[in-house]
Amino acid sequence: MSPKKSTSSEINEKNKSSDSKSSETKTLRRGRAPKEESQTESTQIFSAVSSQMRQKMLQLLAEEDRHISSLARELGISVPVASKHIKVLEDAGLIDRKIYGKTHVFSLKKKNFNGAFDPFAPIKKLEVEKGTTLMEAFKSVSVVEVKNIDGKNFIVAADGEEGYYVYEVNGKMIEKRAEDFILEEDAVIEWKRLEPVTKKKIIISVKKEDHKRKGYYESLL
Repeated sequence: MSPKKSTSSEINEKNKSSDSKSSETKTLRRGRAPKEESQTESTQIFSAVSSQMRQKMLQLLAEEDRHISSLARELGISVPVASKHIKVLEDAGLIDRKIYGKTHVFSLKKKNFNGAFDPFAPIKKLEVEKGTTLMEAFKSVSVVEVKNIDGKNFIVAADGEEGYYVYEVNGKMIEKRAEDFILEEDAVIEWKRLEPVTKKKIIISVKKEDHKRKGYYESLL
């Protein structure tokens, strides 16, 4: 029995199918690899502050809010270049933009600096009895050094790291001391050591006293 001959329409359909598959193969081969997941917030911050120019920009914004042309002028760069640096800092969540008509004013978001290292903090799970104090919980996971000041105990070192310590319970700062806070229910505790970060640098010049004037005043006494 002779093989069945393909009709012209069937041949055309096969050619289209072959061309389609070939096109798909080329697209897959030439296509770019899928983009990696976006950087974490902390990684973006570290990347943003790795540039000396952006560090200087942040220093200026720490002094006062500024618009883009003021930043460019202070740093000796063009406005387009300054805008590129501003975009990186904005994406990292380090600065805020306020728009007044055609003027864009930038300010520093200091809070985001403090949380940059939070993702690297070790996480420990602990089960305690109801009524346990926070101080007891701390002592079960770390070597805590306590100092008595005016009859009150304060944590002055943890695992050999000296400093002043504060803590948050479920995201809220608690004013009670660790030995006075009673754990009644499940909670997430963030224990933080206050770092000696310079808040503001003040350069003070003391006027030199005029000796002649001083002698004149002393003669009047």
